[in-house]
Amino acid sequence: MASTYPTRPDSHGCASCAPRAWLSGAGEREVLALAAETPGTTLIIDDGLARRYAETLRVRFTGTAGALVKAKRQGLDAVAPVLDHLAALRFRLDAQTRAAVLRLVGEEK
Repeated sequence: MASTYPTRPDSHGCASCAPRAWLSGAGEREVLALAAETPGTTLIIDDGLARRYAETLRVRFTGTAGALVKAKRQGLDAVAPVLDHLAALRFRLDAQTRAAVLRLVGEEK
């Protein structure tokens, strides 16, 4: 039977705590394992299962919207065009969340 755990150790030095089935892709598993090995890392992840896994590994994370809010506070001219571009790339963000993000950064319509 194949292993159901990522091959990289987590922050506890043992095999990863959660089954691979928690995460949708090998890339997510790999980036979470690497973050667990790299103190001070903050990941940008939007997938709910990946966020729960990050919590079990005690890895700090934010979402894309949170990263955009921070970027605006650090000098990004406008968040709305970035959200428009992401939407064109099929990034899913419901209308209420989009409005809340734009309100946070002072770009509400």
